[in-house]
Amino acid sequence: MISFSKMAGDGGYFKVRTMNLSISPDSDTLMHEVAQRLLALCRAAIETRGAAHVALSGGNTPRTLFRLMADAEFASLYDWPHIHLWWSDERYVAKDSPELNFNMADTELIRRVPIPPGNVHPTPVERTASDAASEYELEIMHVVGRDAPASAAQMAGTPAFDVILLGLGENGHTASLFPGTLKNLPPGRLVVAHYVPQVLMWRITFTPHLLNAARHVLFLVSGAGKADIVQQVLHGPYQPDVLPAQIVQPAPGDLSWMMDSAAASHLSQR
Repeated sequence: MISFSKMAGDGGYFKVRTMNLSISPDSDTLMHEVAQRLLALCRAAIETRGAAHVALSGGNTPRTLFRLMADAEFASLYDWPHIHLWWSDERYVAKDSPELNFNMADTELIRRVPIPPGNVHPTPVERTASDAASEYELEIMHVVGRDAPASAAQMAGTPAFDVILLGLGENGHTASLFPGTLKNLPPGRLVVAHYVPQVLMWRITFTPHLLNAARHVLFLVSGAGKADIVQQVLHGPYQPDVLPAQIVQPAPGDLSWMMDSAAASHLSQR
């Protein structure tokens, strides 16, 4: 576990964050360690509250992880009847589009494990973008709020996911929180639909309010192409509108960054 300070734009200290940082020698080892970490967190949640609510990330990085979780080595270890799967962000595209984050997870993981259909909670992209966000927010409040209510130390009235898995884009975005878009988020919302100019697409995303209510947030980062942005997010000035991943600071939840040595290769260059 390491601690580090974020510098505010005026040169003063913004805050001190404590997080767990795990660096694996290669991508294959990383995916095994993440699968084991998710397994342990799910088991702990089920033992404590009877269910584990896990929000998955999109993009290509978790594809290998999902395949591994569905393979014989791990699939039988997860207590699928007590695990619920959600998505921290989704592309607003047709339900049968290969760009839909759900469809990748469905192909690589969901169809290959004995998870009850009622435990899988895709974003309702068949609605309008605004209605999809509102409906997903209500479902989260009802289901996650019932099974995983926030503790007194967490955000009152905000459902607390047991685990939120996030990725990191080369521009510093996470979920569908892109540079320059945070100021457009309505206060107090858990899920929103917003247009992302960088990708010319509407996206449906968890807000920082919901992300930071989680019990555990786990960033999964792989590859040398992410080395520069990892360095900027973890050791650069605190400027979340430029580097939105910096705004993810669950309190009093646990923040973990798990990456391979290629992604972490610039961290020593302070």
